[in-house]
Amino acid sequence: MASIYMPLVNEGTDVFRPVDATYIRVSVYRIEGEMPPGEEWIYPPGTVVQCERKELSTGEALVAVNELT
Repeated sequence: MASIYMPLVNEGTDVFRPVDATYIRVSVYRIEGEMPPGEEWIYPPGTVVQCERKELSTGEALVAVNELT
């Protein structure tokens, strides 16, 4: 299990939350777990996403950027 950062929507500013994910291949992960009440993730649990390294306020992190089909 890995941790990637999920962009949240409808927050008024850029907000990212660490979420559990399963590594599939380089830069590709499946989002695991459940979306907490009151949050809206850009990609729901179970989605396979491509990630990119981005600089966040807490440092560099893998961020979900694109849904893969």
